[in-house]
Amino acid sequence: MQKGEVSVLIGGKAGEGIASAGQIVAHLLGQAGYRVHLYLDYPSLIKGGHNFAIVRGAEGKVGAVREGVDFILALNQETIDLHRGRLPTGGVIIHDTGTAKSSDGIGIPVKEILDAEKAPAVMGNSVFIGAFARAAGIGWESVETVLRKSMPKGTEQNLRVARRAYDQAEERLRIPGTGGTCLPVMTGNEAMGIGLLEGGLQAYFAYPMSPASNLLHFLAGYQDELRIRVIQPESEIAVILMALGCGYAGTRAAVGTSGGGFCLMTESLGLAGIAELPVVIVLGQRTGPSTGLATYTAQADLHFALNAGQGEFPRLIVAPGDADEARAWSQKSMELAWKYQLPAIVLADRIICEGLYSMDRSAAPDPVADLVRDTGSHPYSRYAYTETGISPLRFPPAQGEVIRVNSHVHDPDGITTEHPDTTRHMAEKRMRKLTGLAAETAGMAPVAVAGDRTAGDAIVCWGSLKGICDELGPGMGLRVVRPVVLHPFPEEAFASAMAGVKRFWMVEENETAQLGRLVREHGYRPEGNILKYDGRPFFVDELAAELGKVVV
Repeated sequence: MQKGEVSVLIGGKAGEGIASAGQIVAHLLGQAGYRVHLYLDYPSLIKGGHNFAIVRGAEGKVGAVREGVDFILALNQETIDLHRGRLPTGGVIIHDTGTAKSSDGIGIPVKEILDAEKAPAVMGNSVFIGAFARAAGIGWESVETVLRKSMPKGTEQNLRVARRAYDQAEERLRIPGTGGTCLPVMTGNEAMGIGLLEGGLQAYFAYPMSPASNLLHFLAGYQDELRIRVIQPESEIAVILMALGCGYAGTRAAVGTSGGGFCLMTESLGLAGIAELPVVIVLGQRTGPSTGLATYTAQADLHFALNAGQGEFPRLIVAPGDADEARAWSQKSMELAWKYQLPAIVLADRIICEGLYSMDRSAAPDPVADLVRDTGSHPYSRYAYTETGISPLRFPPAQGEVIRVNSHVHDPDGITTEHPDTTRHMAEKRMRKLTGLAAETAGMAPVAVAGDRTAGDAIVCWGSLKGICDELGPGMGLRVVRPVVLHPFPEEAFASAMAGVKRFWMVEENETAQLGRLVREHGYRPEGNILKYDGRPFFVDELAAELGKVVV
């Protein structure tokens, strides 16, 4: 066991509740004061295949997992066969005696325990939770607290089967408490949902597409309580058009999708650009091209997001690095989209969307300035020229006024025109928004700096690589520079973050170093790239080894 941390792997077949079991383990570690991160690995199958989750708990903030683990909870033999090599001497295997064998593990008769309590097979995970808690020296009080919160249905029966397993197991590797405070634990999708709500979300539209699907499910579960509308239309084209209709009517809307769905939205993204309609798009990246690996991760849609849509128009693109940032920047994106009347893209990836994180209770986002509203001018000009490029907003119904939206080139009143001067002036008006947007995001820490902040060697990364790079940077004598706002690119903040850097390497999870291409456009040339593009994230040990090869 690494000093000050613990890692647990849970494995089995799709349909056996591996994700929920992993979340319960994460909550148990949270009860002991650990900060946690969960990585979930699963094929795109409803049943069968091999699923596993790795939960890592540490005394400090954590956003990545190691290849090695201290405990393996094996729901089948395949889990032992595939992952035994991850277990060091002294590590613990807990297995179901009915489905797996391990001469040195803790065997639990899952079926016998379930039969004794007349419990359904789905409660088998509670058996493993009870056995794990005993093997790890976790008190029963913590198990009961977590299960009561995690399992509102069938709670007492789940507790009974967990207690039987707890009593039959034995302590093997005690996990020491940290003395830290128990923090809330949630996925990035849930954090983005909270951030959108804090930004004033009133309607959410999505067609289920991993890894953003759970954001749809999360918001749908609270729509009555929060008085928002959550709708699953028939296609991604309908999704974006309904959201733009809401923007026209004054209702704050967001959509969620992945690469294939975003492809279908790009024509309407151009409509949002020329019609100056606010919308927030949560784009959860996964491995492509095409359907690719539908349930695995990538950072390969940056330039797609930068250039999607016909013609030229302003947009905001942000890439949060963990659940805290996902919450904060979703809120900011909603407010900035409405203030500047443009599309905002929250560019996440599967590790952000579906990964589990400990949340900072004090990280409530700051509000953004109010909208520019029309004061009652007559006649109303939806696209009135202004120095900022932001036209005052008014929403229908407005007595005696026509509020036009136009996908063609139009004049300030929204009337279609092909006049060259008007075409040029309206294009310049739209682009003037970028000046204000860049100035406003400059005050929002658009570039994060971590690690050894004075080092001459640096790594530049983005998105979910925050956790692993921030962890490795200090010990390897590296500065870690991470742009959070990717468009408009924060040139001054990036220059300040890179001041004194003599050499730097790009660390990305794509094949062509897409952020590297962007920073080269702004005059920076990396020494090289450390890239991974097999659908899996960098593991801590793996990236440390790769960095050790080049940073000498």
